[in-house]
Amino acid sequence: MKVVSDTRVGYLEELEHELDMQGLVARVVRTRSGPAFLRVVNPEAASLAEDVTCAPAPETTDHYFWWSWGERMHRVDDVGGAALKLAHVLQPLPREVEVP
Repeated sequence: MKVVSDTRVGYLEELEHELDMQGLVARVVRTRSGPAFLRVVNPEAASLAEDVTCAPAPETTDHYFWWSWGERMHRVDDVGGAALKLAHVLQPLPREVEVP
């Protein structure tokens, strides 16, 4: 079981590195009672955050990153694509400018 956990943490650490390069704050969190996850925060809007997990899809042994609400986000062999999705989701909405 340790090997599976280490594999998942390795994928999360790869994504962490990619997100750090894009200016997002990302850290792998290891818990005693549950699986490790990646906490991702937009430093310019700290309320915009996401917890990403890594696990195989139910119908396969291929690993994927998963959104906090349990939806499959992206495959682990494309950390750049996964990072782009996270960066998009964690961008603040543009403020509407009122015209006088």
